[in-house]
Amino acid sequence: MASAETGTLSTRYTLDDQVGYLLRLASQRHAAIFQKTIAQDLTPTQFSTLLRLHEAGEVSQNQLGRLAAIDIATIKGVVDRLRDKSLIETRPDPGDKRRSLISLSQEGRDLIATLERVGTEITEATLAPLDAAERTALIALLRKIT
Repeated sequence: MASAETGTLSTRYTLDDQVGYLLRLASQRHAAIFQKTIAQDLTPTQFSTLLRLHEAGEVSQNQLGRLAAIDIATIKGVVDRLRDKSLIETRPDPGDKRRSLISLSQEGRDLIATLERVGTEITEATLAPLDAAERTALIALLRKIT
């Protein structure tokens, strides 16, 4: 393990230097900013699902789950709740009667510009302690490990 101060290996386990602990703290900070900023009654998972659906257009539930990085068991509940909020619509897949196709409803499409604006505000607030170069580096590093 590298010491944060020296960059040298340390034999002592220090929780404050552990990636999982630091990622959890950063995630908690981001979640608090999200909850404080988002005016809509949406969870972060619902938020990202709506934006992925906007990007992809009409897709199956399984495909939507893959696009939003949500497992099969969870995406069903997310889809059900978004449908209950009238933000998405489902219809039978004409090519496969066992599956449904999901798309944004008009209300969901009308919400996208607001979600993108608010999402930008949330990201800006989350990254506020960092300068431009640090922001770019952090995003690149997070992409590399995900």
